[in-house]
Amino acid sequence: MKFSELNLSAALIKAVDDMGFEETTPIQSQAIPMALAGQDIFGQAQTGTGKTAAFGLPLLEKLDTNKEAIQALIVEPTRELAVQTGEEMYHLGKHQGTKVVTVYGGAAIGRQIQLLKKHPSVVVGTPGRLLDLIQRKALRLDAIETVVLDEADEMLNMGFIDDIEAILKQVPEQRQTLLFSATVPSEIKRISQQFMTDPHHVKIEAKEMTADLIDQYFTKCRDYEKFDILTRFIDIHNPDLAIVFARTKRRVDEVARGLIERGYTAEGIHGDLTQQKRLQVLKDFKAGKLNILVATDVAARGLDIGGVSHVYNFDIPQDPESYVHRIGRTGRAGKEGMSVTFVINHEMDYLRTIENLTRKKLSPLRPPTSEEAFTGQMRASVDRVADLVESEENMAKYEDAVAYLGAQYTQDQLAYALMKALTKDPSDVKVKITPEKTLPHRNKKGRKNYKQGGHRKRQNHKQGKHSNKNHGKNGKHAEKGKGKKPGKPANKSGQHKQSKGFKIR
Repeated sequence: MKFSELNLSAALIKAVDDMGFEETTPIQSQAIPMALAGQDIFGQAQTGTGKTAAFGLPLLEKLDTNKEAIQALIVEPTRELAVQTGEEMYHLGKHQGTKVVTVYGGAAIGRQIQLLKKHPSVVVGTPGRLLDLIQRKALRLDAIETVVLDEADEMLNMGFIDDIEAILKQVPEQRQTLLFSATVPSEIKRISQQFMTDPHHVKIEAKEMTADLIDQYFTKCRDYEKFDILTRFIDIHNPDLAIVFARTKRRVDEVARGLIERGYTAEGIHGDLTQQKRLQVLKDFKAGKLNILVATDVAARGLDIGGVSHVYNFDIPQDPESYVHRIGRTGRAGKEGMSVTFVINHEMDYLRTIENLTRKKLSPLRPPTSEEAFTGQMRASVDRVADLVESEENMAKYEDAVAYLGAQYTQDQLAYALMKALTKDPSDVKVKITPEKTLPHRNKKGRKNYKQGGHRKRQNHKQGKHSNKNHGKNGKHAEKGKGKKPGKPANKSGQHKQSKGFKIR
């Protein structure tokens, strides 16, 4: 269905066109007509399915921009997702003059209070900061007509359920409520029954959400082998943009630092970074100034970054739902993507749980050798040289240096020097990653299972800080896959084209 077929104003259609959207996603085609009719909606869909426009367009259609009051409230679980949603709401509503204010912990509350005094029509925020502003009487919700609870299951997991209830008690009973959640635990059901009026259930099946264009692989390894294997995969795949997911903040810092030491353009992102630093890292990643982002699940939740070609699960996620969110960062907009999950031998049962959830078997991928990785680096270097030769940059300023080098050395000597300069030797830089406790063994009856929708204690909810817990013991054995091509799937995603006239023996 095209957006032009929906009952939307010309201003919203123009905004959609400006953003490059043409056809609706499944969640949009189902939810938008219902929401425009004023119905409460319970949408079951993952991140990356177009939920923001699904609730944002109907919400904006209802606004009276001449009314100096907050008419819509959007609640998000994390600062990054709040900022992203706020930006998208601004772009969707810019032609109708909609004022959008985003509030979250970790930023100056005084500045946010001043913005609220300018009478925005839409407020986007995290639960802790919203409650703080309500208690300070800086945020009035008595004119609210639409409430959106996005990523409701994640807010439950992060311990925000009491805050959500407290916020909903501050808004008028006569309102429209739109709730979106990837899963439907009992607490989310209770919230929908208590605070929604005859909600219509819109569900996007898991098989639609896992993106058929994503080629999913796993590789068995020991924990101490992971970093070297990761860099070898990167050398072979040569990703345009890649996200590496790690289980803890310490792990993120060490992996990002190790990648930088080995010459990759990488940065890490997690909850302990300042908001300014986090936003700058994301901006650089989107702009292509970085090509590897290392992140925790919470920091990367809801990120909408186009062009990510590879996702590497450095640590298998504790929650199988998180796996779907992780790999959903790639394979978007009709483009192919690839994910590789590193698995300790005794974590294989967790991998099988993921396969049951996604209804797709992951293919084994043998870890590449250092020689194969070096070959991949040389291919990338040859491509880079070809790009430099073909570039239209003014070469005149280099003529004197080129003439001097040409007189002093042979073409072969210069070519060797250039390749050596462009091709890293990982053995030159030793990187040590602190061992992390792996997931616990399951007993023979398989009773040890993932926790679904469990509560986690929040610490300092206003700042959005969360504790990372590690469980279990380090696995000591891992099998090597046999007969599999190293890091090279039998499809386009992840393959590296061989340069013309160049063979590596």
